[in-house]
Amino acid sequence: MFFYLSQFLSFLVMPLTLIIILLIAGFFWSNKANGRKIILTGIIFLLIFSNQFFSNWAMNQWEPGFKAFSQLPKYEVGIVLTGVTNLSKTVYDRTFFNKGADRATQAVQLYKMGIIKKILISGGQGLNPSNPNTEAELLRDFMLIAGVDQKDILIEKQAKNTYQNAVLSKETLTEHDYSSGQKHLLITSAFHMKRAKGCFDKVGLNTDTFPVDYYSEDTKFDIPTLLYPDPQAMLLWHKLFKEWIGIVTYKLAGYI
Repeated sequence: MFFYLSQFLSFLVMPLTLIIILLIAGFFWSNKANGRKIILTGIIFLLIFSNQFFSNWAMNQWEPGFKAFSQLPKYEVGIVLTGVTNLSKTVYDRTFFNKGADRATQAVQLYKMGIIKKILISGGQGLNPSNPNTEAELLRDFMLIAGVDQKDILIEKQAKNTYQNAVLSKETLTEHDYSSGQKHLLITSAFHMKRAKGCFDKVGLNTDTFPVDYYSEDTKFDIPTLLYPDPQAMLLWHKLFKEWIGIVTYKLAGYI
């Protein structure tokens, strides 16, 4: 129930949702002067939220910095959170990735470099999938093709949200005789790392972070970036608002 409620609340406060509400409200407002002001507010919001410079700056402030491979110690387990495959497309002989494939590809790189000895993949099917496979199984299939030894892959395929990722990952590690005090490497998207780390800390699973899948870019001051509207900018704000709402609801629920 909480999963669906958080999804609905996220939808209500999305910038595009707010802009559409303002434009519709302004159009039907009985007082024409006030209606025009509401429409103008919606247009201003649209210009701000579609601006590449503003969205990239905000995402840059939110995402933690990347960590160099050379500076990482050795870990027994790297914990990979799912949420990066296309479960709305049913296929049985391959894995379709959405943005976020870094979670899987860089986990494989960490494994190949000997930084992590084993990979725990955590994630089920999420919200209303049409694909009967779980994300953990899909990422496992990809990692096997990429050369990870099957005995070095642990999967947890029930989690539907980040808090469940943490709870069920801890249970899985306990089942495989890893001590509760042992430190592991948490691998997820940079924009999602604060919430994920909070959840893993809450359940008492000791982790270092390895953020991947960056949405922000180096700051640019050219004309297209400063002035041209871009739908990608709206997507960045969508990601940020969804994550901020997720953190608020998780705090209210006691998950972090």
